[in-house]
Amino acid sequence: MIKKYFAIVILAIVLFSTVACTKTGQYKTPLSTNQELKKFSSRQEIINYLEQASKYSSSYYGGIRSFGMMAEKATALESAAAPLSASAGMAKDYSTTNIQVAGVDEADFIKNDGKYIYTIVQNKLVILDAYPAENAKILSETKIDGTPQQLFLNKDRLAVFTQEDAQVPVFGEFDYMPRPIYKQKTHALVYDVLDKENPKLVNDYDLTGNYFAARMIDDYVYLIVQDNVYYYGGVLEMPMIKESSKVLLRPNVYYFDNPEINYNFNTIMSFNMFEEDSVKAETFMMGYTNNLYVSKNNIYITYQKNVPYVYYQQQNEEKFYNVVVPSLPSDIRREIESIRKDNSLNSYEKWEKVSDELEKFYNRLDENEKTEFIKDVENDMQEYEAKMAEERAKTVVHKISIDNGDIKYEANGEVKGNLLNQFSMDEQDGNLRLATTFEAWTFNKNIQHNNVYVLDSDLKQIGSLEKIAEDERIYSTRFIGDRLYMVTFKRMDPFFVIDLSNPKNPEVLGELKIPGFSDYLHPYDENHIIGIGKETDENEWGGISTKGVKLALFDVSNVNNPVQIDKYEIGGQGTDSEALQDHKAFLFDKKKNLLVIPIREVKGNKEYDPRLGYYRQNLWQGAYVFLLTEKGFELKGKISHMEGQETDYYYYGSPNAVRRSLYMDDVLYTVSMKKIKMNDLNNIDNEINSVKLPYEDYFDRPYPLPMMKGMSGGVGVIEVVPSSTSTAEAIAER
Repeated sequence: MIKKYFAIVILAIVLFSTVACTKTGQYKTPLSTNQELKKFSSRQEIINYLEQASKYSSSYYGGIRSFGMMAEKATALESAAAPLSASAGMAKDYSTTNIQVAGVDEADFIKNDGKYIYTIVQNKLVILDAYPAENAKILSETKIDGTPQQLFLNKDRLAVFTQEDAQVPVFGEFDYMPRPIYKQKTHALVYDVLDKENPKLVNDYDLTGNYFAARMIDDYVYLIVQDNVYYYGGVLEMPMIKESSKVLLRPNVYYFDNPEINYNFNTIMSFNMFEEDSVKAETFMMGYTNNLYVSKNNIYITYQKNVPYVYYQQQNEEKFYNVVVPSLPSDIRREIESIRKDNSLNSYEKWEKVSDELEKFYNRLDENEKTEFIKDVENDMQEYEAKMAEERAKTVVHKISIDNGDIKYEANGEVKGNLLNQFSMDEQDGNLRLATTFEAWTFNKNIQHNNVYVLDSDLKQIGSLEKIAEDERIYSTRFIGDRLYMVTFKRMDPFFVIDLSNPKNPEVLGELKIPGFSDYLHPYDENHIIGIGKETDENEWGGISTKGVKLALFDVSNVNNPVQIDKYEIGGQGTDSEALQDHKAFLFDKKKNLLVIPIREVKGNKEYDPRLGYYRQNLWQGAYVFLLTEKGFELKGKISHMEGQETDYYYYGSPNAVRRSLYMDDVLYTVSMKKIKMNDLNNIDNEINSVKLPYEDYFDRPYPLPMMKGMSGGVGVIEVVPSSTSTAEAIAER
């Protein structure tokens, strides 16, 4: 009984496991990684590598082995505006997509050129003659197979990215016929839209995998596609690029000889919008990629470092010998070390003998000594766990240079913690700056803090600022020149101004604590920052409750004492904005003092619906239009596409929700899935025109939908369905 009790106590302390050991001895695997770039020479070499990796981490489903996860779904001072030298019949001034890096365009589901609007409506590419607004009309509707995601516009060329489920025939080794594998495929469709009424398909590039992201620099498009590494019975689908069923390119597959829980093919493809035979591509087999930053010269791909479970098991063994054993008396230590070195014993026999020695020691102690021993070991364990957590909780960064379509791997590095999104990274003067949140659970404590790192061109760390805002996490960041503006949150909203003028010595210049938090930060000018997030308040239980959407304007002219000049709160609890998750929904233009935000506003009090058996609230969907100056926010008006009152069924993904806004001269265009409205910027209540889009209510995939947190570019529908009503019944009620 004593032995059993002792074993339970020790196991609870060290979480020791013998699974990491083999019957003939201990299997040792390093926890560190070297990220050395290697290239596979053949399909079979990849299969052999995966077979070896499956000993440590793999997923088996009826004989199918899948290494990876299916992907879901990135510093300009303001939304880029078009040059003023416009052609006849075009607006002299118009807005374009809100991007992160000047000169690096980001794909979206809508683009415009100051006269025409190009947008995706479900499975159609729709082109409108939008200027002048009084005569706006649809010129063409082009059906696109699959699920269109996003697009680029470059003069008279469009690149449209679409995803589809596909059955891919693959020949296994020495097989006599192709076997089907069901995969996601991404198509890059290039259209000539010189004739807006009759777009002409020029190229159809076909890649196996999920659409992850795309960027356009000058005339070159860079498309990133993810595909889980999947094989069955020796059949492995290799990355390739096709056009009209013809194989254009089989990219080299590079890898890093390090353990991962998941393996994914990350293919970077480039092509020139105006040149044939310009396709280039490289594939990198790495962990599940979740963040991407692109400068004019480099692509930075990041993912969380995840070692297989066997490494945690090994760490438990190491923890026992590094923490528990040194706390034991010298005679017990000598016996345990002697047992450990006895190669005639297998792992189970060793542990049996070790536990006998532990029992002898434990039986020598009185109750106070036992309590003191456990307390001392727990303290040592806390310190050890914190150290090991810092080694595990890291983000891996890969740097890939791009130049006129050329793609070349350059370097890799690691930083402690997790990146929130693409705005957690920025490149300046060849250095990469990053902001991370480190979070770990040790033996009996949660550790959380935030860090800033500066890596040189080889991704070697040259500067750091760690343990900022302990017990809080990052909600938003924005790098602007030599400064980083960062918002963390737990109960209050610390708004930090961080100096990066000396890359080797980042430092906090100033801090402002206010209620609420900002999910997105956008520069107003060099001395003012706009924040959009949520307001918060203390609740009756002593905690923090989230309220409505909050807009804030910060004055950072005195970097040591930032101040909030003004704030504007919209709606009550549950109110939301797509701009909190997707910066492309944020329209700001300083010259016009214009700020437009899409809003899903919770209206009125909750009312009980006896038919459905739960409380409901009606919603308002639309856009808030502000006059924004250095003094703050002034509401100019609100625009809605709603057709009557909406319910919480359409809380997310309503076809009436305003998703984007843009302007051409003095006309504001607001865009939902059902229509585009045109209002006078000088008098928002003056609706100039409205064009109905070819949205079909019965269509089963109403893409594009709002990108919620954690989504990258794929399709997702989030709906509220009461537990007392089946999904089918709820849909039928609409």
